[in-house]
Amino acid sequence: MEPAPPHRKATLRDVARLAAVSPKTVSRVVNHEPGVTAAKIAAVTVAIEKLGYRPNVTASALRRADGRTATIGVVLEDVANPFSAALHRAMEDVARIRGVSILTGSVDEDPERERALIRAFVGRQVDGLVIAPASDNQAYLATELLRGTPVIFVDRPPVGVRADAVLIDNRVGARQAVRHLVEADHRAIAYLGDLRSIATAQDRLQGYRDALADAGIRLRSDHVVEDLHSAGAAEQAVHRLFASATPPTALFTAQNLVTIGAIRALRTLGRQRSVALIGFDDFPLADLLEPGVTVVAQDPSAMGELAASLIFRRLDGDFWEPAVHTIPTRLVARGSGEIRPSVRP
Repeated sequence: MEPAPPHRKATLRDVARLAAVSPKTVSRVVNHEPGVTAAKIAAVTVAIEKLGYRPNVTASALRRADGRTATIGVVLEDVANPFSAALHRAMEDVARIRGVSILTGSVDEDPERERALIRAFVGRQVDGLVIAPASDNQAYLATELLRGTPVIFVDRPPVGVRADAVLIDNRVGARQAVRHLVEADHRAIAYLGDLRSIATAQDRLQGYRDALADAGIRLRSDHVVEDLHSAGAAEQAVHRLFASATPPTALFTAQNLVTIGAIRALRTLGRQRSVALIGFDDFPLADLLEPGVTVVAQDPSAMGELAASLIFRRLDGDFWEPAVHTIPTRLVARGSGEIRPSVRP
């Protein structure tokens, strides 16, 4: 016996036929548009339930009277990273209240992937875009901005276009971290940072330099390690630092994955209680390690909430000149950043 053919999905025309109304009436009921009698709404509702009809959300949205699709496109560095995940969740919470869905993609520091994701989201006619850019110039977004699509940048400032940006003061936060290590009597402080092409990494390195200059400490090039974009790369870098003739007494790790790699290396070397460490950006369970990890804490949830609220204010018709909206950082002392050098260099 041949298997029965799969059931065909019910269409809008099937609903209209069963409810004895026009397809246009079904569309109005599905999209909650005015001008439909209570009797026809009831008939369409019964037909939808009986047939198990599921409307095409994208197609329905495109027919809405206001021309919107109730979607926001979000482009982040890596949604698996705790920072990006917290930022995304905050935007999702704000959007849910408005009945809007978030479409999200990770760029993995790939400019071409950034442009491809944005093309895909624009093709779906999203109502707005939130972008943590990987490319060094976003002038290609000028057309979308001219069309009136709200675009908000997060974590990194835009280049080549004028648009709102929700940022933290990376330079000030890094300066505060290194100053904290100096106050604990450290003079040999190493910097371990993300890709030097990233604007936030550049700002954090400059904050490190500022703090050393403030304290009259000479910058040592052998204590500056850049282009570490994974925990594994950071772990190897720390091993190299401590295999050198002049190892540091403290580490400033300028990204959460870099911090995790550094912690692994220090524990392998048995130096987690003798080498001070301050990381930029908090991460899960940092307070439960021994010692607890001192961090410069960002607030990605506040960044996401503000970015989403700016998008909706723009969509509601509010107008202001594009501006930078700054979220402050705070130093959270937990123990690792308060370790003093056993021998002052």
